[in-house]
Amino acid sequence: MMSASYETGLATNDDIPVIVAMQDVNLHENGGGLSVRQTADWFRRTMLEMPIVVVRRDGVVVGYALATSIAAKSHVGIVQTMLRAFPATPNCYLYGPVCVTESERGNGLAAMMYREMRKRLPGRMAMSFVRTDNTASLRANRKMGKTELGEFMHDGETYIVFGFTS
Repeated sequence: MMSASYETGLATNDDIPVIVAMQDVNLHENGGGLSVRQTADWFRRTMLEMPIVVVRRDGVVVGYALATSIAAKSHVGIVQTMLRAFPATPNCYLYGPVCVTESERGNGLAAMMYREMRKRLPGRMAMSFVRTDNTASLRANRKMGKTELGEFMHDGETYIVFGFTS
């Protein structure tokens, strides 16, 4: 059961160090499920263009979810590979990554951030991708009712692409 102490909202500049630290712990190279490292400056620039949704417990950021334009991630190899296999529709955005502090996982925070993002970007098509060995993330995406568009390969890893309308 979810605690009333969870709140979703938009990230602020003050949240960026926590987001970067959470990202770093959860990178694939550190045993986590995140595939791409972003810098603090990248997060700051992204916040000016698209929402970064956070969930806080008792005022502390314990999760984040990104929305980014296709252009903002056009330099990222894995995104280029995905878009070659699954071209984006006009006005489509990329959803993710989604990251939740380990101690808060299993409490429905990914779904909370997904609902918040959909409210902030109504009617827009979005795409995301998940490595096939990231079972928790695949389960969460399927539970949220996202449509599986198919698979693609990048650097020897297989990913599933999801699509949805906000």
